[in-house]
Amino acid sequence: MSHRVLADRFGRVATDLRVSLTDRCNLRCNYCMPAEGLDWLPGDDVLTDDEVVRLIRIGVEHLGIAEIRFTGGEPLIRRGFVDIVRRSRELGPGLGLSVTTNALGLAKTAHALAEAGLDRVNVSLDTVRPDTFREITRRDRFADVVAGLSAAQEAGLGPIKVNAVLLRGTNDDQAGELLAWCLERGYELRFIEQMPLDAQHGWNREAMITADEIFAMLERDYTLTPASEPRGSAPAELFTVDGGRGTVGVIASVTRPFCGDCDRVRLTADGQVRNCLFARSESDLRTALRGGGSDEEIADRWVVAMAGKAAGHGIDDETFLQPDRPMSAIGG
Repeated sequence: MSHRVLADRFGRVATDLRVSLTDRCNLRCNYCMPAEGLDWLPGDDVLTDDEVVRLIRIGVEHLGIAEIRFTGGEPLIRRGFVDIVRRSRELGPGLGLSVTTNALGLAKTAHALAEAGLDRVNVSLDTVRPDTFREITRRDRFADVVAGLSAAQEAGLGPIKVNAVLLRGTNDDQAGELLAWCLERGYELRFIEQMPLDAQHGWNREAMITADEIFAMLERDYTLTPASEPRGSAPAELFTVDGGRGTVGVIASVTRPFCGDCDRVRLTADGQVRNCLFARSESDLRTALRGGGSDEEIADRWVVAMAGKAAGHGIDDETFLQPDRPMSAIGG
């Protein structure tokens, strides 16, 4: 079996694969998609469970993939998810398996996912106020998220990370209380700068709350000390809170990009490779998969797809164009 790596011309090697299992979601967060939802991918375009597992296996066995993060849309609404996790775990005990989820379905599935071999969960949660949650997500489901987080903790799916986006005029007064809530429960909070990946293309630089603003908000209530361990390819800048109560991270994708250390590659629910979250083009693996392509041929296509990766996402460039696909169709 040939072992190659997913390298680009800037010397970066992708070892972290983000696998989108669906573009659908059971929330309608106002910074992600319109209230009525989107035109979902036709069912025939979406990879089957067998196809997903085969691509993961090719990534792991032929191309040096060491981490799999399942994303969406909302991955827990994929019926075969637990089985996909189980079959992925069979590829090796050292393979990192995690999921990014809104946690609505986690109370029901956390224990099954842990048994299937999932390591940990990242939960998207922008507020701990039920009324603000309803305003952002257009759904009254805050209690389900809390229950899902507790179930994940009980099932041993830790460390549990909570990802939050601050929105000007909506929850930008809540950074401190979000951190207090997470510290109390032993969750690791990460604030993420809002990225231009909404379906409505409503993002603008001026409205975005920057990392500097987030630090200023947190420092009103907490003492933050930069974490000692080097960040490496991790997107979050980590800080120790009040000398050791916990940690908090800030992912400044826009104002402090970390493209030079990127080790990620993305697979969409319909079988396209994206070598960057903000890529304007994709490379099709589904056609080769369904046309009888061998593992080697598919691996070759994947290598070529990664070789063309740009040096950076270019959000700061005046010529920046938002990707055609919104975040829900790309997969976080």
